[in-house]
Amino acid sequence: MISIKSQIESLEEQLKQAELGPDPEFFEKYIDDEMVFVAEGQANKPKQQIVEMHRTERGQKFTRVEMSDMSIIEHGTTAVVTCQGSYESPNGNFILKFMRVWAKKPEGWKIIAGSII
Repeated sequence: MISIKSQIESLEEQLKQAELGPDPEFFEKYIDDEMVFVAEGQANKPKQQIVEMHRTERGQKFTRVEMSDMSIIEHGTTAVVTCQGSYESPNGNFILKFMRVWAKKPEGWKIIAGSII
């Protein structure tokens, strides 16, 4: 049996590749419909916005994505991921810090919450 940590590491790598793709299907499949995301002090449910931002007709968003300082903490059927992302795009380079919460649901792993600074 594959450990929860290994499963989440694999999903995080797939997420990184989906950012580069772009691959909206990944975000459609793995973001829970009720996901709560906090950015700039505001909580919202941005699943459809995230999926739309990754549509191929919008063009490639990023030319390079690298994650570092990743920590995965297991809590039974839930895992909390913290990491730092370095992004390169035609519009410039930037670094973001993330927290994501993955939950094992009957249909598989889903991101149920996240934050960005």
